[in-house]
Amino acid sequence: MNYKEAISWLNGFQKFGIKLGLERIKYICKKLGNPQDKYQIIHVGGSNGKGSVCQFLKSILCINGYRVGVYTSPHLQGLSERFVVDGKKISEREIVNLVEKIKPIVDEMKDTSTFFEVTTAMAFQYFSDRKVEYAIIEVGLGGRFDATNIVNPLVSVITNVSLEHQDRLGKKIEDIAFEKAGIIKKKVAVVTASSGKALEVIKKKLIENNNSAIFVNKNFYEKISGGFDWQKYLIHGVLKDYNLRIQMPGTFQGENLAVAIATVEALQRNGVFITDDSIVKGAECTKYIGRMEIFGFNPVLLLDGAHNIAAISALRDSIKKDFVFRKLILVIGILSDKNIDEMLEIITSVADLVIVTKSSN
Repeated sequence: MNYKEAISWLNGFQKFGIKLGLERIKYICKKLGNPQDKYQIIHVGGSNGKGSVCQFLKSILCINGYRVGVYTSPHLQGLSERFVVDGKKISEREIVNLVEKIKPIVDEMKDTSTFFEVTTAMAFQYFSDRKVEYAIIEVGLGGRFDATNIVNPLVSVITNVSLEHQDRLGKKIEDIAFEKAGIIKKKVAVVTASSGKALEVIKKKLIENNNSAIFVNKNFYEKISGGFDWQKYLIHGVLKDYNLRIQMPGTFQGENLAVAIATVEALQRNGVFITDDSIVKGAECTKYIGRMEIFGFNPVLLLDGAHNIAAISALRDSIKKDFVFRKLILVIGILSDKNIDEMLEIITSVADLVIVTKSSN
């Protein structure tokens, strides 16, 4: 099998869409020898900020000397972005090897797997093959029945909860929070920046499972200074305060950074050795493509993947607060299952010209 054939086989699962449930992924991983149990895991869920939190954690742990795998979705330019070890994307040959290992298992199953289930199993196996010490696993959709939710993590993170995927997760914020809280395991440390009714649901789950928890709120972080491509924050951790500089713009990154540092402290309380120097250097070197990414100047070109009401509101606020401009041209495409009218109303309020487009995928 070559790379083109491997990708073609994987893409064949796209037609089956999303099928929430854990039985298929459990079956595949059992046949593989449960590779997800061979390293320590940080499980990251929530509505917004998951990817940024994953990248902060990856950088901090890598600089501290650990071998770290990161599994995120969706990818922006290529499938290899989903499978990263020590900051390096998986090779085409390694993707072929994984497909060749998993294909016989999947082909014999009576209940057809989904694209995300297969790639999740690939990630678990890849990190085992590469002998990572820690894997940062991002939830795909929801949490309770997400394919990633067969892991036994050191820390479970729920960044925040907002209205999204209401056709699958429920119409009310409480319903969505219940699904997100499904990643909480018994006696596993939890970090969350959720608030309001969502936090009430999560706290109920914490009581049921006897969890320790760190609740991140706006008192955890202060923006000290910044430009359009850097920011300085004072993070008030549970254990100590941290003065941190980051390269990622966006006022919302303060919360993401605070969640990441709270997660680091939860790891430290679990016996994981992480130095202050690694925290400082890791935070500063963190980058994330396609998320408030400045990829051009004169004019400034800004790329972001805001995909729900909360995220696009945060994008609008960051544009207003962090950038000075004479004219803003907005090029935007929104998937049909989103709250299109409300999202457009929010983001077009800062634009002088709007160009509407759609994905060719």
